[in-house]
Amino acid sequence: MKKYLLLFIIAVFAMSCSKKVEVKGKITGGSPLERIELIEASGVATLPLMNIGVNKDGTFTGNFDAPKSGMYLLSYGGKRNLIYLKGGQKLEISGNAMTFPTEYVITGDAKNNNDFFMATQKYLATYAQTVNMNELMSKDEKTFLKGMEKVQADINKNIDENVKKFSPDNEVVTWKKNDLSTTLLTILNQYEMGHKQMGNPSFKVTKAFTDFAGKLEENKDVLVKEHPLYREYLLTKMSPDFQKYAQAKTAGKTDVTTSELFTEYLKKNQKDLSQTAKDYLLAFVMAQSDIHPGSPEKTVEKIKKIIDEDIKDATIKEDLKKIQFAINGFKIGEPAPEASLVKADGKSYNLSENKGKPYLLAFYASWNPYIGEATTPVLKEVVNFYKSKMNFVFVNVDDTKDQFVKTSSSLLKGITGTNVYGENGLNSDIAKKYGVYAFKLPCFIVVDKDGKIASKPFFNLGDPELVTVLDKQTGLSAPKVNPNVQLQPGLGMDPAAVAAQQAAAQQAPQQQANPQPAQTK
Repeated sequence: MKKYLLLFIIAVFAMSCSKKVEVKGKITGGSPLERIELIEASGVATLPLMNIGVNKDGTFTGNFDAPKSGMYLLSYGGKRNLIYLKGGQKLEISGNAMTFPTEYVITGDAKNNNDFFMATQKYLATYAQTVNMNELMSKDEKTFLKGMEKVQADINKNIDENVKKFSPDNEVVTWKKNDLSTTLLTILNQYEMGHKQMGNPSFKVTKAFTDFAGKLEENKDVLVKEHPLYREYLLTKMSPDFQKYAQAKTAGKTDVTTSELFTEYLKKNQKDLSQTAKDYLLAFVMAQSDIHPGSPEKTVEKIKKIIDEDIKDATIKEDLKKIQFAINGFKIGEPAPEASLVKADGKSYNLSENKGKPYLLAFYASWNPYIGEATTPVLKEVVNFYKSKMNFVFVNVDDTKDQFVKTSSSLLKGITGTNVYGENGLNSDIAKKYGVYAFKLPCFIVVDKDGKIASKPFFNLGDPELVTVLDKQTGLSAPKVNPNVQLQPGLGMDPAAVAAQQAAAQQAPQQQANPQPAQTK
């Protein structure tokens, strides 16, 4: 009996500690071309944790590992909303394609928390229309503070009323009250800065003002961990001082990154700030300023060093490494990793089969509209120009192998190359190893004849830098583009063939060439 009791206790403990969130639901009128994504709202990496497709009947199902209980950004069809989730939950959510996820209905064990959250959000939208904030901001400090105290009391009263109505977990109630504190702090800072900018740079607030702000900031480390808006508040307050520091440090220099300057500034000018706050703020600045597709190799290496040496929190450190890899890719010269791939006939495929000849890895999915509209016509020209000197491997990351078979036989028909599939799509072995996410599709990486990475990830076949790499690897020389041909930014034209110029110029509006993961605000 004791044995079975022990097993039961172990099973319950395992369930309570599970990070897995099961997601299922239906979007009435939903499109198979749209994707549902979930992103941790308080994280620093903001990379999608889940990307699932919608079936023809609007149903969907998937799962992801939740790093922690908290707010997540739910995205679909260009619209976003916040949702509160806990590891081990089964999220059952539904809505209409016209309004989802701005509006949704939740059943199951995530219902109470999110019904509470939605109710408080709706109250805020209505309440905001009753407060003339511009008028309040123009008042004297005493009147302004009295108004802020009333706003705080009114919203807290509504929060308490909804607690009684929906019985949410304490964690989501605390989050909501901290969210209110962050919003009020932002308004207080706007008031102070506004009065300084209205011809009175020496304007100073009273002790009553700072005391009110201090009460709102009683749990600073919790605020900085869970609320990106609070991080922006702190950075805004530091901004004037940091700008002076940066100007003094960069005089006569051109190669200093914002991240380097901010790291030094935190060490020298913000000694009273907790290490937790420093880590989150530095991560925020790095993600916003220096981690992007256009970063030169020198900057990439500088950022890696800062992450390794100056970020102390292990989770933040790991998240920053993930986002830097997702954006900047492998270091040139690293071995291209093998991954599980399969052909349409079911036979396995190894990237090492290309050894002895350079090859271009092209990642794509059928639900990405730019594949058929822009990429395929230009890709055909690129392949035809370089195929005598290099191979082409087209890696499909659709949700199912059946969809891969249909897609590769239609979209890529007549294009020389090897068509392969990464099992489980964006959750596949190859997608994880190469840092492939939905926002990066389509994505192109060049590998040399020795099986080593020869380029960063490219999102635009017409990128002159990509053409330079292809020329170098093949010994060929692509025709130059007519500089008078005007194209929209994105996947338009490739200079590999003059014939592609006109076709690309006539393409529909295309994806931006520099995709970035969603930043939560």
